[in-house]
Amino acid sequence: MNNKGSEHGYWVALQQVPGLGSQRLLKLVEHFGSAKAAWEAKEKELLILPWMGKVAQELVAWRKKVEPRRLEEELLRSKVGVLVFTDPCYPQELKNIYNPPSVLYYLGDLTALEGIKVAVVGTRRPTPYGLKVAQVLARGLAEAGIVVVSGMAAGIDAAAHRGALQGKGKTIAVLGSGVDVVYPRENARLYQEIAGEGLILSELPPGTPPERHHFPARNRIISGLARGTIVVEAGEKSGALITADLALEQGRDVFAVPGPITSFQSRGTNNLLKQGAKVVTGVEDILEEYFSGEVQGPARKQGVRNTPGLKLSPVEEKVLAAVASSPLSLEELGEATGLSIREINIALTFLELQGLVSRLPGGLYVGSLPDD
Repeated sequence: MNNKGSEHGYWVALQQVPGLGSQRLLKLVEHFGSAKAAWEAKEKELLILPWMGKVAQELVAWRKKVEPRRLEEELLRSKVGVLVFTDPCYPQELKNIYNPPSVLYYLGDLTALEGIKVAVVGTRRPTPYGLKVAQVLARGLAEAGIVVVSGMAAGIDAAAHRGALQGKGKTIAVLGSGVDVVYPRENARLYQEIAGEGLILSELPPGTPPERHHFPARNRIISGLARGTIVVEAGEKSGALITADLALEQGRDVFAVPGPITSFQSRGTNNLLKQGAKVVTGVEDILEEYFSGEVQGPARKQGVRNTPGLKLSPVEEKVLAAVASSPLSLEELGEATGLSIREINIALTFLELQGLVSRLPGGLYVGSLPDD
């Protein structure tokens, strides 16, 4: 649980003020210095803020009905965790998008937010081809240590989550309802598995039912969390295309899986390819995009390559030692180290980000000399 102190209750109370919205909420907290100060501000202080408009009166009326401490206690009893914009563990990726969620509710393991994340999305009415591709891609990403993000919808989303779980990796489900509301009901078992082994997120308060207008807003969180979004199958008006558009607006990568030109479910993905989306025909396309040669994007910004005094885990040290003198394949690394393919993939992902290992043509890995 992350409900610390009393500040979270004030964030939750403010989030529920009719018409306030995330943008004004964040501006309000910044203006007054804290959520508590914003909630307790005098009426005249709120009314003189021009960007508050009539919402100032809504806030004044709302705080006569709501007790922030009681809201926090209810969340604690329900075991629903809360992340607010100012929390240290609030995802940095979301802070950089337009209209970031001011409050996130969660169930599950927050460490899923720490890894490199890729979204896998698509139609609710997939073909057998689409289901298989989504599951295989997600499983391969998970085995490589990448966190798979999706929306737990029927079809491609559900297949992506299942693939990630099969790959013994982490997966994040971003819901268009409260985190305690399972939708669709057919995904009840999957919901339990994700809550137990991954992370369920929503910006909507617990108990909020799924409504049509919630899903486009939900999609900005999916694309915002991920370094890249893979669209597996999508019709011409699929919601997955909204996620792809949002990813582009947020400066993220968009990938698409090509499909038969006769398939209605592939019209959207094939159009994305025409518009310049990156082609995905296997998980290696994603891994090569992010882990071959010099690391790009967020990893570079974090300065993770060739870190002085870097401490490696015993598994990472064993893998690095094995590839120090000659190139080895995954199978050869398994024989040389006695480690599982999953352990090796995770270690290689980290070592490549550090610039300590390079991937060669033919699926071979070799130790790299420091650049500086």
